[in-house]
Amino acid sequence: MVSRLTSMLMDDLIRPFQIDPFALRGRHVRLGPALDGIIGRHGYPEPVAMMLGEAIALAALLAGALKYEGIFTLQTKGDGPIGLMVADVTSAGAVRGYAQFDAGALDRIAASGNSVPRLLGAGYLAFTVDQGEHSERYQGIVELEGATLADCAHHYFRQSEQIEAGIRVAARRSETGGWRAGALMIQRLPDEGGNVEEGGPAAEAQDDGWRRALMLLGTCRDAELTDPAIECDALLFRLFHEEGVRVYPAQTLIARCRCSRERIETVLRTLPADDLDYLAVDGRVGVTCEFCSTRYSFSDAEIAALQARAP
Repeated sequence: MVSRLTSMLMDDLIRPFQIDPFALRGRHVRLGPALDGIIGRHGYPEPVAMMLGEAIALAALLAGALKYEGIFTLQTKGDGPIGLMVADVTSAGAVRGYAQFDAGALDRIAASGNSVPRLLGAGYLAFTVDQGEHSERYQGIVELEGATLADCAHHYFRQSEQIEAGIRVAARRSETGGWRAGALMIQRLPDEGGNVEEGGPAAEAQDDGWRRALMLLGTCRDAELTDPAIECDALLFRLFHEEGVRVYPAQTLIARCRCSRERIETVLRTLPADDLDYLAVDGRVGVTCEFCSTRYSFSDAEIAALQARAP
């Protein structure tokens, strides 16, 4: 039995690692209470919650592989029952996410499985890095291609980054009812220094090491990625100890939305008076944050004061 304190210390983190001697870099993400807090704020059906859990884990995994100061956002948009998913991670480790879905369409495919084609349909997967108004935003977009979100991410790396990567992602509801997710990625980066002769013995050894690492990654089961009783480092050791795995300090993840009354006021000040009148119900304008479901309410007097301060 894992104590609650021990479980918390083992969860909600990104663990960087390296596989020696092949200089393969990796990240391992574990999400427990943070993910359950995000999903618990919404009444998502299980297929939607599971897909969103995978999206949040994948966002944390990819964000952990980047050097940035700002916000990393993963977004899917398609013509399936889940029309939109958004998950973002700040460089400080604040995580949030939400999904939009068509309940009727979801019911019609309920018995057909939880694959990307069934739930998301045809569309795109986008990654965005926003480092603030003084830096240019980076965005990568790729078609939704494959049975899983991990497959879609593989497709992105093959098409856009020319980087070889192996990715596993899983999410599930635990026996105690809480949502958990895990993700694991290894990357083979180009030899930028030209230190390895193409076709030489060193290159062949690295090729063999990469293929073996992918094979070992393929032995990782979804249950291992999401089991609270399996420590992050124990799983990495199980998979890669013969190759030599080196772990680095973990980054903590926390469920935290960036919405606030002040941010909502800023948006409302930009709206025309007719739009605000249309939004008003019983003399009040209500705005609900899609990420955390926090409800903000403004009276007629407060709206009038906002309009008076509008630019």
